[in-house]
Amino acid sequence: MRPLLLGPLTAIAAALFTTCGTREPHNAPPHDRLRPGPWRMELDLRTSTDPGPVILPFTFEVITDSIRGQALRIHNGAEAIDVDELRIDGDSIRVHMPLFDSEFIGQLQGDTAFSGKWFNYLKGPTYSIPFAAKAGRAPRFPGQADGHERVAGTWACHFAPGTPDAYDAVGLFEATADRVTGTFGTETGDHRFLEGGMRADSFLLSSFDGSHAYLFRALLRNDSLVGEFRSGIHSVEHWQAVRDPDFQLRDPDSLTFLKEGYDMVDIRLPNLNGDTISLMDARFNGRVRMVQIMGSWCPNCMDESRLLAQMHERYHASGLDVVAVAFEREADPLRAVEMLKRYQRRLHIPYDILYAGSSNKESVAEKLPFLDHLMSYPTCIFIDRMGKVRRIRTGFYGPSTGLHYRNYQHNLEQFLERMLAEPAP
Repeated sequence: MRPLLLGPLTAIAAALFTTCGTREPHNAPPHDRLRPGPWRMELDLRTSTDPGPVILPFTFEVITDSIRGQALRIHNGAEAIDVDELRIDGDSIRVHMPLFDSEFIGQLQGDTAFSGKWFNYLKGPTYSIPFAAKAGRAPRFPGQADGHERVAGTWACHFAPGTPDAYDAVGLFEATADRVTGTFGTETGDHRFLEGGMRADSFLLSSFDGSHAYLFRALLRNDSLVGEFRSGIHSVEHWQAVRDPDFQLRDPDSLTFLKEGYDMVDIRLPNLNGDTISLMDARFNGRVRMVQIMGSWCPNCMDESRLLAQMHERYHASGLDVVAVAFEREADPLRAVEMLKRYQRRLHIPYDILYAGSSNKESVAEKLPFLDHLMSYPTCIFIDRMGKVRRIRTGFYGPSTGLHYRNYQHNLEQFLERMLAEPAP
């Protein structure tokens, strides 16, 4: 798809690589470690059709621990991602992300800068994006910032309008004196924690979580936004929005359903230790079950997994079991299972994760023949004490959606408590 040329946005993007320098203080430490404190990184998302750099910025901290050594803490709005797999060998540096199969590989320039490429291996062994990082406190998007309140509120958003891939979203933005935060909620989930602000009439948001590298740019015209959305270097979409506090998408409980003739489900798959687990096993008899269809590569699944771990801990003794069914993008089954073990360990997941194979449509149809129109990772199936499916929820709105997430958490607790209060067979 041809990128949208946005005038002043292009000028802003072109200037970003030269605006995050820092002065070298006296008595600098040896150049075999990163300088502690705030840093700023830029990913260059330009493609062959772009006339110049297309910069996705984010900020992070370098933290020094006397026991574990140095680590990074990446910031996206209210989100903080701790990255503790950092290795420096001479002037080479490698930083592996904690959950997703991606890493930064680069060269140090003293202790105040490093640059190289970010590799996202789940998109292919050669998928890479150039980056440059510099020490020092700097705004996420440089330039004169004002008028953040002009985009605060709820927006009706339309992505890829006029194409077969068109879809709607709800823009949810909050403004403070120095930035805008929020997200876009679609029918398959949200775009997680975004951070940015206004620069004159330009609206800029970005996020980096180790899986997704998102950059949203738009021009504000009265109560309308017109812009582009870049996901890494593989996707460019036009989008437009109008302010609409009442805009809603379809009910997420109405999008995926059981095929005709099914009112119960059974899944028989190995867990991460190789033991075969079935929903019909005796240990599940008379218990409420939540079946999470997910993948370790999916950031929305990560957000839902954290919530389901809380629900399992709170209600397991009262009769709730959570089971995750994982469809992976890693082709090698052994490596896929190792990635799932890492996911389970990092997120402190107390329930079984079952390995279902590849995330392609054929594998999903084979392993979940009872489902019609599975359209999102994650999808959650709610099963009552009698073994009947009571609800199938498509997608997940995580903490970045603010009130939407808190309302869902409250409604989920009430729904589980009602099912748990029902008599066991």
